[in-house]
Amino acid sequence: MSPGPPEPPAPRGRLSIYHPPGRFSPTHNPFGKDVANLQLWRALARHGGFEWLDVLTQQPGDATIARSELLDGGAGAEVTVRSILDQATPAAAGALIRGQPELYDLAWLRRRTVGDRAYSLLGLIHTIAPPIMRQFMAMTTAAPMHPWDALICTSPAVRQGVEAVFDGFGEHLAERTGGRPPPRPSLPIVPLGVDAARFAALADRPAARAEIRARLGVGENDVLALWVGRLSYFEKAFPQPMFKALQQASAAGTAKLHFVMAGWFPGEKDQARYEEAAHGHAPDVVTHVLDGNDSALVGELWAGADLFLSLVDNIQETFGITPLEAMAAGLPVVVSDWDGYRATVRDGVEGFLIPTLGGPAGGKLGETLAMRHAAEIDTYQGYVGAVAQHTAVHIGRCAQAIAELAASKDLRRRMGAAGRARVREQYDWPVIARAYHALVDELAAIRAASPDPQPRRRMDPAKGDPFRDFAHFATATLTLDTRLAAPAGVTADQVRQAGTVALDGAFPGLRATPERCAAVFETIAARPGIDVRELLQAFPVQERRAIELGLVWMAKYGLVDWL
Repeated sequence: MSPGPPEPPAPRGRLSIYHPPGRFSPTHNPFGKDVANLQLWRALARHGGFEWLDVLTQQPGDATIARSELLDGGAGAEVTVRSILDQATPAAAGALIRGQPELYDLAWLRRRTVGDRAYSLLGLIHTIAPPIMRQFMAMTTAAPMHPWDALICTSPAVRQGVEAVFDGFGEHLAERTGGRPPPRPSLPIVPLGVDAARFAALADRPAARAEIRARLGVGENDVLALWVGRLSYFEKAFPQPMFKALQQASAAGTAKLHFVMAGWFPGEKDQARYEEAAHGHAPDVVTHVLDGNDSALVGELWAGADLFLSLVDNIQETFGITPLEAMAAGLPVVVSDWDGYRATVRDGVEGFLIPTLGGPAGGKLGETLAMRHAAEIDTYQGYVGAVAQHTAVHIGRCAQAIAELAASKDLRRRMGAAGRARVREQYDWPVIARAYHALVDELAAIRAASPDPQPRRRMDPAKGDPFRDFAHFATATLTLDTRLAAPAGVTADQVRQAGTVALDGAFPGLRATPERCAAVFETIAARPGIDVRELLQAFPVQERRAIELGLVWMAKYGLVDWL
């Protein structure tokens, strides 16, 4: 028997995560990245060995709700919810992780507020297919990011693809500037994970197995193959190779085959297209299309299935969580030899890797596809769908693998047991969460050993202070030398009441309140011609920035004269 995962470390330290919406509840028809992020945040809260988990958001959040969603009543880190603008929090934690690779603006925010070495920035890569995502990754080299920051790759295939992006973009920048490629963030490989115990418990239910098989008309000696996931031929997999392979395996006559596709369709007409393909390519295989949003039903399918089938052919897929779920459920897997699949599944051990064939690299057709999408002639779905339509998965090898598994219950049991052991030892969420903790510690060591950068710019030159960037638009700007006076007839009470007209009170967040502006007005009225420098010295330091905006606001409505 393989040893279980090591005991979790004693809690230490803290970690900040950037989760813009603040709430974690899953949506209907969720994308895989959103499900994976939620599971990762929960794993870090429960198993990461952190004393504190700070959730940084764009919207106000409730720590009690966040704690409930992440810990579900169990033990784990203390959870706080704060604004992303509260940069002292990630600085205290030493690391801020985001569930996507868009880190450009976060790097500039860090520089502007606490400095480049205050903490490490980590972004998680879920896909490298969308050109916009590749651009996000490339732009990290133009942002103030360093080797103590990281873009986390979920598989070797992802890292190879990101390295190619950095190589190409770095070469472009060097050519443009006559210099050298800029430094890039670290590219560690940390896979996604699954809840091994949960899927094992779902699968190990004889009563549930018997019930779902009876409901679907699957006989005791029949073999049920299962697909779980989005039913999208343009973003996941064209189903025809699976149908054809099942039909060929059925002709071997070792067992009657059933195929369940549990998922959801992005388009209204997609189900009809899948059913047409199933009837045309697998007439002797009983095919069921079931609701993948029904978690109870999917749980029964993990119990009722005999093997898992997923011939993904799409560049949108870069890791693939469902084969791990199937392995945790004790199912042998038949999957395409594709990106992250080949990192998690060992051919002949947990299942079979089916050879794939990509289109001609470096030709005009690929460039045309890229240009059409860049020019917004084709959608992203059309772009990746066209690539997938011209990517082959070997149908004959797949049919052979299915036939071998259908013919041997012992082979299915042996490969299923190997899959469970592999998930438990390498892909269970506690194992992954501790790997993240180790990565954070490693990046902290790099950061501590690095000298302080000496930047000349504190803010992104393309996204700077609007009052500075557009100062030349105005006749003059408010400075410390600007002299102020109270216009004739204006009183402090008028200033206090200025916000009663809705438009007058718009955008109140950064300036002093009308009540405080009234106190400022009284100082100006008592000392006509006072300059801004002297005026500000009459008020506490922490109020002075808000008062500066309050002065311009008062000038806007004729409550203060600057001429």
